[in-house]
Amino acid sequence: MDYTKLGRTGLDVSPLALGCMSYGESGRGTHAWTLTEEESRPFIRRAVELGINFFDTANMYSAGHSEEILGRALKEYANRESVVIATKVYMPMREEPNGRGLSRKAIMTEVEASLRRLGTDYIDLYQIHRWDPSTPVEETLGALNQLVHSGKVRYLGASSMFAWQFSKALYTAQIRGWEPFVSMQNHYNLLNREEEREMLPLCADQGIGVIPWSPLARGALTRDPEVTSTRAETDQVSAGLYAATAQADREIIGRVARVAEQRGVPRAQIALAWVSSKPVVTAPIVGATKPHHLEDAVASLDLTLTKEEISYLEEAYVPHAVVGFS
Repeated sequence: MDYTKLGRTGLDVSPLALGCMSYGESGRGTHAWTLTEEESRPFIRRAVELGINFFDTANMYSAGHSEEILGRALKEYANRESVVIATKVYMPMREEPNGRGLSRKAIMTEVEASLRRLGTDYIDLYQIHRWDPSTPVEETLGALNQLVHSGKVRYLGASSMFAWQFSKALYTAQIRGWEPFVSMQNHYNLLNREEEREMLPLCADQGIGVIPWSPLARGALTRDPEVTSTRAETDQVSAGLYAATAQADREIIGRVARVAEQRGVPRAQIALAWVSSKPVVTAPIVGATKPHHLEDAVASLDLTLTKEEISYLEEAYVPHAVVGFS
């Protein structure tokens, strides 16, 4: 495994991150398709064996159980200093005042809870899960800056938002002399390339590491549209992301299938190789619920698409509505 720097930082991360949203008791949180701890641990162990050192979760995944599973597994399978643990804050954790958002109170409460669940003294990459329109950005950034200087957080990241919002946050941190965001976790794949308009150029200009979520479009790029799965049938977020463009996306899914057949590799490798081919991308975040998922993801790193293949995969794209920001 060859490692790369996260944006302009000196932090070494694998060019793939294991996303841990799939790990957690289904009775906890909002995802009915997640794996139990016993089912989840082999994937975390295999990721470590393959050289993946970058693990992404969030406080709200399975109401915190994902963090618990990840923390316990990494204590057993890896050296803490060799791995990079990323988690997030913003989404609702309690149905009460200050149970969500990016106020100073919410951030300080949730970082302590995440540290306890992860069983660690510090978080490598602490990310705001979304933009909080109800809290002044100065309050959010000031609280995050305090966390870095207290040693509880090493680096700061952000996730899906409009480019003007991210630009405002970057500028505000700069003029205040506060710790900046070093990464952007956004929605980017062959079926949704709207981030190419503004966010990705901004990240390239500012040296921000890009770690896309859903690089396989929730699995849609890995199978025929008629083929389903438990997650596809129960994941309401997926329906909100791709249902409106299902017909237009069929052509791209078919092109991925044809390139994969010509190459003699699974479709997932083609779709991931395309994401990784973009210079601004640091590490796609991949989920793994079947043994071959991690093997395909790692194999994609050795697959270089030709200019002709990239053009063929991209030319059928049509503009999509912006989704995934809330």
